[in-house]
Amino acid sequence: MKDRAARERDGRRGESLAAWYLRLKGWRILARRVKTPRGEIDLIARRGNTISFVEVKWRATAAEADQAIDPWRLRRVVEAAHAVGPRFARKGEDLRIDVLLLAPGRLPRHIVNASLA
Repeated sequence: MKDRAARERDGRRGESLAAWYLRLKGWRILARRVKTPRGEIDLIARRGNTISFVEVKWRATAAEADQAIDPWRLRRVVEAAHAVGPRFARKGEDLRIDVLLLAPGRLPRHIVNASLA
């Protein structure tokens, strides 16, 4: 099992890769690692009229990444997004929660509107 520092490094690397991936897809990164009393949002991104609050999960294998998001973690992201949404979104913009699952040797798996899944 990895120690906390190693997990933190992996998480930061995953967030950097996720930001890179989103930029390639036309997103502009507005913020990283936004902390709120309700939880942390890994990335906040904008594309057109949409603001996405992105949860990033980096795991050693694709199978582990698929199991990394659960209702509890997703609920924390939703609550954190509610706390900071007005700071990043303008009136009339669409807000959503996305998840990016990453593993070495695999393309990112982008789950759009994950809070509705």
